[in-house]
Parts: sequence; C-alpha cells; structure tokens
Amino acid sequence: MRIVLLGAPGSGKGTQSQRLVARHGIPQISTGDLLRAAVARGSPLGLQAKQAMDAGRLVEDEIVLGMIRERLAAPDSHRGFILDGFPRNLTQAQALEKLLNELGRPLDRVVQMDVRLQELLRRISGRRTCADCGRVFNRFDANAAQSESEPCPRTGAPHRLFQRPDDNEETVAQRLRVYEEKTKPLVEFYRGKGLLRTIPAEGDVDEITARLESALRGIAAARTSGARKKSPIRRRSKPARGKEPARGKTSAAAAPRPAKANPRRTQKASAHAKVAAKLAAPAKPPRKTTAGAKRGGRTTPVRGRAVRRNQS
Repeated sequence: MRIVLLGAPGSGKGTQSQRLVARHGIPQISTGDLLRAAVARGSPLGLQAKQAMDAGRLVEDEIVLGMIRERLAAPDSHRGFILDGFPRNLTQAQALEKLLNELGRPLDRVVQMDVRLQELLRRISGRRTCADCGRVFNRFDANAAQSESEPCPRTGAPHRLFQRPDDNEETVAQRLRVYEEKTKPLVEFYRGKGLLRTIPAEGDVDEITARLESALRGIAAARTSGARKKSPIRRRSKPARGKEPARGKTSAAAAPRPAKANPRRTQKASAHAKVAAKLAAPAKPPRKTTAGAKRGGRTTPVRGRAVRRNQS
C-alpha cells in the first residue's frame, strides 16, 4: 500500500499516519524527519540541506527527492509507505510521480483529509509536542490528559511538552494561506489521475480512522486488475507461408513412429487374407462326370481322373 495523505496543517495527517503504521506495518515517511535525520548524520544530502537552511533558503526539491529515494531503498518500505508532508506543490507532485515510476512503485491512493478552517486553527493552537519522543498531543482532545500522563517511551519519564514556534495563530494563518495557494491544486492533479479520495477529518479520532480505512479498501484488488490489463495477450504462432501443414494431417515431426513388423503375425494375416479371398470368390460350376457315372456307377477321383467302380 503506497499512499499520500493530503491535508492542511492540523488536519490530523500525523495522527492517522501513526495508526496506519501500527495496523499495516508500513513506514511513515515525513520529509521533515528525513531532513533532520540527514543533517544529524552529516550525509551528503544532509550537508546540502543544512547549507540551504543556514542560508534561510528552502531546501531544493532535488535534495528532498534524493532523501526519499534513499528512504525507499530500506527493507521496511518494500511492502508500502505513507508519505506525509510531501508533495507540497504541483512541481513536487510531478517529480515524485517520475521518481516512483522509475522505481516501479507508483502510488496506489491519495487521501485528502478535509477539515474546516476554524477547526484547523483550534487544533494547531492547542498542539503540544514531546521534546524527547516527538509525539504530538492536543490539549483540546477529550483524552489529552490521560495521554499526556503516560510515560515517554524514550525516557520513561513524563513527557516534556512544548509548543512549536510555528503553531501560534498568526503563523498558522500564514501556513494555511500557503496551503490554499500551492497545495490545494494537488487535489485536482490527483483527481485527474483517478487516485484521489476525500474524507471528512473532523470528529472522533476512531471514526476518522474508520473513514480512512474505508477509503483505502480495494487497493490490492485494483492493483491485481491493473496488472491483468497490462499483461500481453498470448497468440498462437502461425507457421511460415508455404510450410503450413494440410488440414487433418500431422507433420512429420509429430507423426508416430511405425511399429516393427512381427513375422508370425504377418504370416497369419496372409493366411487369413487368402481364406477370405476364397470365400469371397464366386462359386465354381459343378464338375462334369464320365460316362460310367452317368450309367449309375460312382466315380472316385484319383490324381485328377475319375475311376469307375462296379456296383455289386
């Protein structure tokens, strides 16, 4: 399952991505996490990204795509992946499509998580992040207090929560304007590809998860039917002109080998044939008798002649 989650900041992409990871065992690929990890490792792509960020520039799409290519080479992504936060504009979407086609792993589905503007502002302003494990909480959620009281999985201590600088209302409003301007056109792009599904992403978290799972159903069946359509049609090969065997006859290569002749069977067959020929031949006229036979005597054939016997 290879999917992209589309949605404005605060639409719940991160929360639902984590649930998909737990259910389906496929990784969530966040470009923000990739950038931070590459910079921390000091990889060639990370160094290039760091230079751009230190200079106050946006990281080039080529660098981000290179990181995604490296991430998709990991074994855990072979069964699928969830892209969160990328692509952000039409140019990135086209570049991502080209990359995935080169890898032979095109997208199966794109899900747009639709949330009203006022709800987005409420969610983002109430968002808090753990400084140790990176888990995101929202103080407006019904179960927020219970979730925050759980120990941090990384330290075992209570979560150290903070508000990101870009989660204040002024920054959020600017981010939403950028989303409307650049990211919203992706909806039409993926709708034209037949990949887009839109779900309401407001309400209970479990209900949103159920809607998301419903939007993702049928991916395996669609992939199988697509493979059948692309499979070549097998046609029977035709023989070359002038070499087509006559109808009802087999070729010399396919003809069975003649059985070896048996002398005894041949003799018996010949004898039976002779007897059958005699039976089928017309009856011979009666043989003429000698004068003695006419006078009432009997004749006995001896070597082809009739010998008259006297009657006593």
